[in-house]
Amino acid sequence: MRVAIVGATGAVGHELMKVLAESHKQGLLNITEVQLYASARSQGKTLNFAGQDLTVQTTPEGPIPADVVLASAGASISKALAHQWASDGAVVIDNSSAFRYDADVPLVVPEVNGEAALTHQGIIANPNCTTAIAVLAVAPIHRKYGVKRMIVSTYQATSGAGQKGMDELIEQTRVYLSGGEVSHHEFVHPIPFNVIPHIDVFQDNGYTKEEMKVAWETRKILGDDSLNISCTAVRIPTLRTHSEAITLELSTPAVPSEVRALLSTAAGVEVRDDPAQNLYPMPITASGKYDVEVGRIRQSLVFDGGIDLFVSGDQLLKGAALNAVQIAEYLQAQGALG
Repeated sequence: MRVAIVGATGAVGHELMKVLAESHKQGLLNITEVQLYASARSQGKTLNFAGQDLTVQTTPEGPIPADVVLASAGASISKALAHQWASDGAVVIDNSSAFRYDADVPLVVPEVNGEAALTHQGIIANPNCTTAIAVLAVAPIHRKYGVKRMIVSTYQATSGAGQKGMDELIEQTRVYLSGGEVSHHEFVHPIPFNVIPHIDVFQDNGYTKEEMKVAWETRKILGDDSLNISCTAVRIPTLRTHSEAITLELSTPAVPSEVRALLSTAAGVEVRDDPAQNLYPMPITASGKYDVEVGRIRQSLVFDGGIDLFVSGDQLLKGAALNAVQIAEYLQAQGALG
């Protein structure tokens, strides 16, 4: 398989190379060639892939000679060029928001709706990071008990704003601790020792676009437009793992022990739920981990037979790079590449 990465020099691009190398090492992807692309200012840089130095090329405006193109260069670039990248037979797995809401573009989390990837017409969309992390826990519950309403509060890491967001947290924390005046560029307010209930632009309904993405994308991935979802998205001063508090109203009542047992067998999920031992999902334990941690599973005090839970997942992995590579793995396993 020939694999190309567009946006190779960004935070997600670096994670894509690590995940690809591990996938190849484990025999999940048979990779024969890796091509790296980025903006013109990165042309000529070298990046290491599995012990080999590869040269970064300028992102092309025509077809990319690869079987799979993993794109993480931003929505405007993907919108303009992805169809051209795919025009010679490549499958573009796009990490931006450019195609997520197009009816003819599958939005895929392989553990949940992998079969949707097989319907692609050259482009497959990777979900928003917050959605991808949430649906791993919610999908098994929805299949068994039926989710009627879903209320989500997110605690999103600075990695959601890319490498510049993480750099700003580190740099401005140093400024704060040294008694200097904290500034902000990547976020609408200073991020050190703060939480900001504002991610993306506000919509006419008072919700931000980030919050609406969770609603729109969860419905599409689960194939259920009747699901009522409300989300409050909050930026917090952590580096790379998003956490979410989720409350579910169910069509069929459930008890925590049943849900705990159900999720313990769910693909991509690690149940971490023993409050007596102070064991629950946290960014410090979920960072760098492929599986999404799920815990604090308890009976809802609002919805009869409903469930509350807490989720932590690495935004750069399952929320981005890992999910994209897993889509490629699914396609290859199904004989749907080349």
